[in-house]
Amino acid sequence: MKTQVAIVGAGPSGLLLGALLHQHGIANVIVEQRSAEYVLGRIRAGVLEQITVDLLAEAGADARMRAEGLPHDGFEMCFGGQRHRVDLFGLTGKRVMVYGQTEVTHDLMDQRAAQAQPTVYEAQDVSVHDFDGKRPRVRYQKDGVAHEIECDFIAGCDGFHGVCRASVPRSAIQTFEKVYSFGWLGVLADVPPVAHELIYASHERGFALCSMRSKTRSRYYVQCALDDDVNAWSDEAFWAELKSRLPADTARHLVTGPSIEKSIAPLRSFVTEPMRFGRLFLAGDAAHIVPPTGAKGLNLAASDVALLSRGLAEHYRGHDEGIDRYSQRALARIWKAERFSWWFTTLMHHFPENGEFGAKMQRAELDYLFSSRAAQTAVAENYVGLAL
Repeated sequence: MKTQVAIVGAGPSGLLLGALLHQHGIANVIVEQRSAEYVLGRIRAGVLEQITVDLLAEAGADARMRAEGLPHDGFEMCFGGQRHRVDLFGLTGKRVMVYGQTEVTHDLMDQRAAQAQPTVYEAQDVSVHDFDGKRPRVRYQKDGVAHEIECDFIAGCDGFHGVCRASVPRSAIQTFEKVYSFGWLGVLADVPPVAHELIYASHERGFALCSMRSKTRSRYYVQCALDDDVNAWSDEAFWAELKSRLPADTARHLVTGPSIEKSIAPLRSFVTEPMRFGRLFLAGDAAHIVPPTGAKGLNLAASDVALLSRGLAEHYRGHDEGIDRYSQRALARIWKAERFSWWFTTLMHHFPENGEFGAKMQRAELDYLFSSRAAQTAVAENYVGLAL
């Protein structure tokens, strides 16, 4: 098989890249080691920056998001038993869209199928070859038969544990990482959200987040130990812990119910440099991970894909500046988002190792934040997404 761009990974970054390339008339094939059902079963974030919303529109996959998504003009932060609002729209003139990553993936999958664009699911033994030459190749096994895709470029959208980054010689790549000493215990439930905007809570027992996927489905999190056993957390224990970390008047309005999904996610910051190796490009989680505190993971993947799709479109028109500067441009935005996610995580979570002094510094930072319009503007600018 021959194509112009072989995309490894059918998560939202790979699917969005495929959709944008199709809009530019660039042939592409997506290869995914998991089943479509498995990909759709992954529960992920649901806060979209305007850049991501615009890219879905550019790809022609925004109709359901426009109909069902929840535009948010702000979010709340709780500390000291009080709720304080960050007015995103008032401070920046921009808003965010609450729409689950699972739904984004579903929409992009449906669109790709409707356009009869080739996607190979359940591909085994995927490998990438010759990306340091002019004719890179992707090989895989499907139903016991060996296949090879010859292409102009390979896009590694296959996540943190994928084959693409792992195939780069160690001498050609540098990684930066911070692993946090706690995780998030998350619950998805068919109950109405406790508030119409997200609530981030800082409490001496640990961080909590009240989020949603729709007006009838909520996503809640509490900070927990990394070695916690998710099976040891009953629904009742989770709801009680969440309530203990919210202001009393908010906790009284919390509607509880049986969990649909419950899991513990570790937190890490991770960046790979560079993001281009010959004719292999990395995008999304294959190149970087952020703590979920700042809602940047999917949005960073989308901005990578925007830069890469535009660079490839320019290449096929005879100009290589876009692909030559892809890594530099993407990393400039990535590191700013990493900084914001690290800062927000440090501000809102409980760090026992930092002692009473660290707790006092957190409280002073929060007090300053809501006494300064300039400080709130800086938070709002980062939350809605910096310019591409």
